[in-house]
Amino acid sequence: MNETVTPVSAAERIDTLDFIRGLAVMGILAANIVAFGQPMDAYMYPAAFKVDPGDPGGWLWIVQFVLVDGKMRGLFTLLFGAGMYLFMEKAWARGATRKLQAWRLAILMLFGMVHFFFIWPGDILFYYALFGFVALACVRWRVKTQLWVGLGGYMLGVLFNTALLFPWLIVDTPFGESSPDMLEQRAGMIAEVDNTLARSDVPNAAIASGDYGTLVVHRLTEQWNEPLLNAMLFGFETLPLMLVGMALYRLGFFGGAFDRAKMLLWGWIGVILGGLAHLAIGLVVQASGFSYYGTLAGFVGMSSLPRLWMVLGLAALLVVYAPGATGWLGERVRAAGRAAFTNYLGTSVVMMFVFHGWALGLFGQLNRPQLYLVVVLAWVLMLAWSKPWLDRYRYGPLEWLWRCLTYRTIFPLKK
Repeated sequence: MNETVTPVSAAERIDTLDFIRGLAVMGILAANIVAFGQPMDAYMYPAAFKVDPGDPGGWLWIVQFVLVDGKMRGLFTLLFGAGMYLFMEKAWARGATRKLQAWRLAILMLFGMVHFFFIWPGDILFYYALFGFVALACVRWRVKTQLWVGLGGYMLGVLFNTALLFPWLIVDTPFGESSPDMLEQRAGMIAEVDNTLARSDVPNAAIASGDYGTLVVHRLTEQWNEPLLNAMLFGFETLPLMLVGMALYRLGFFGGAFDRAKMLLWGWIGVILGGLAHLAIGLVVQASGFSYYGTLAGFVGMSSLPRLWMVLGLAALLVVYAPGATGWLGERVRAAGRAAFTNYLGTSVVMMFVFHGWALGLFGQLNRPQLYLVVVLAWVLMLAWSKPWLDRYRYGPLEWLWRCLTYRTIFPLKK
């Protein structure tokens, strides 16, 4: 006999969303830490490290690729879509329209631009807001339309990314050495890697030396189009997952409307099969010697489909298990999720103090295991401040500011 999840109250549903959001924002730091502490290209390409990566055989690269990379962003995107619909439910109940959500997204886009140009160029807020406008136009669609258009759009992205990037793995790696027809193309692509890496020389040097002015000027003048390029790169993932998140929220996925046994079954199937597929891709990239285009093809192309399995599987498992996380740690993870906006941007600011030359100056000096130690310390900080703050105040600092700007009024912050 299947055990079912008892439908939960609105408060319990929000607690579940907060718990998943808290884990996602913590996981995003684990995914991004290499790009904080080393050149941005090192996120995928181990040879871009300024020091020995401290990862013999690339096994830590594979572990992160399997367990973390893309999955936390995917969860965060699902929750963003669900949160958009939750916001609109409350707005409609007060007689407001989609204009309020559009204004809210415009403010988020401004936050994203500040984040990109003045703090860290790995921002996701800009294109979340950009595709949020598109998702907003779909908010009144039938729930099945949102779900199937979202899944269909994601699959279209899988086909596009695979067709675009998989040949890079064939040409750039030793797999392409056996074909004389590929040798010329292979040589040109390998030569282009040096040019690609060289584009980061100025910002890398500015971070290491602490020349913040040069860093900002470079981003404003040379990297001004990167937010739009990132939107193009991740668009086939972001918008579809937002629509899927909206649909799942409306279907009661986050509120206990689905059969518990089936949630567990399909959740574990998605996580295990997706993880095994990622492992196979990681081993292929390892066999290629972690070449530049090979790692790019693995990250952006081949992993798209199994990443969806893992994201949906993780979401299902967390929905089932989150209500049972009522202890000390679970409550602090929920608090980190309630203040996820502050924790996301605040982490970037903290990493500036850790890595920039005008502060601790550790940029380019830590290997992969040492960077993971920074992640753990940042998690401790995140969990340490969020709950005491929210015990005293109604919102996280940036959540409060975003709310005030959205409604154009000053809300009381202290409880």
